[in-house]
Amino acid sequence: MSENTNRYEAAVARYLEAWNAAEPEALEKAVAAAWTPDGGYTDPLADVRGHAGIAAVITAVHQQFPGFSFRPRGTVDGHHDIARFGWELVNDADGSAPVAGSDVIVLDDGDRIRSVFGFLDRMPPA
Repeated sequence: MSENTNRYEAAVARYLEAWNAAEPEALEKAVAAAWTPDGGYTDPLADVRGHAGIAAVITAVHQQFPGFSFRPRGTVDGHHDIARFGWELVNDADGSAPVAGSDVIVLDDGDRIRSVFGFLDRMPPA
């Protein structure tokens, strides 16, 4: 069981590494390490497939929230090829977390992400 748990935690760590990559080259490398070439990302604000689309969504979030980082929230739970986990977008300067969500990922046999289904649990007021 711990081997499976490690599988899901490792996939989530790669996923968050991609979301925290700020430089284009690092982002490209992290997205390729985390997702399959035709992998997808869907949340209430985005629905993209492929590395370029995923990188564009991540870049847009960095532009909207400069000086913020993604951090895991709670534990990773998984079974079969599916894992779920919570995350927060944290202000590096003051530690506040105005955005939080929960994601479900589907992995392939090589533990790369085929699909992400994201839910926004907390957003700043519009």
